[in-house]
Amino acid sequence: MQKIQFFIPVLLLPLVLMGQVFSFTEAEKTHRVFVDDSYLVETVFNTADGDFVLSRGGFYTQEGNAYDVQFEFNSDFKKDSLSAKKYIRQTSWKDVSVSDQKLEGKWLMAGRVKPEGEQRRDLTRSRKTMKILLNGYFQWIAFDTANMSFKGTGGGTYTAEGGAYVETLDYFSRDSKKVGKVLPFEYRRNEDDWYHKGFTSKGEPMHEIWHKRN
Repeated sequence: MQKIQFFIPVLLLPLVLMGQVFSFTEAEKTHRVFVDDSYLVETVFNTADGDFVLSRGGFYTQEGNAYDVQFEFNSDFKKDSLSAKKYIRQTSWKDVSVSDQKLEGKWLMAGRVKPEGEQRRDLTRSRKTMKILLNGYFQWIAFDTANMSFKGTGGGTYTAEGGAYVETLDYFSRDSKKVGKVLPFEYRRNEDDWYHKGFTSKGEPMHEIWHKRN
């Protein structure tokens, strides 16, 4: 009896993104785009010196190569009043993702460890500090969802292995002189908590608690 073989036209199937980081350049500015399974962040900085230009992001719905994003933050909101945007993934978007690291995901600043113990934040409030780690890249953003206000951001590449977490800054909205700085930390994971210990970019000691955002 002759066997019947079935061939699935893989190239015709819709592309499902579980998480990627893209980059493209326009007018000497780098656009870095994080896309995980539900959230998109676009950040723009000068390619030559890392000087910060803008950042915006939020939860999205997807249809093909189109992402309809409802912004939680937009650093240019006072200029453009944009609270939503449709992004179309172009061929110019280069996938710059590298191998997955530890601590992948979205994290909310949940508190600090003090000599007297842990001091926790209310994660339901509108003022948030979020850090997204995806495919070797990271970005933290401080914002307020109540009024689309933007407080600051910084990002670049990272590695995390064996309790050692290292960030290298590609841009920093509060101080462009910090671009290129390498920041080593210690990390410890306890279920959905990430304990982050080391020194800030100003050289001040810190021991933060981040909680996984679901």
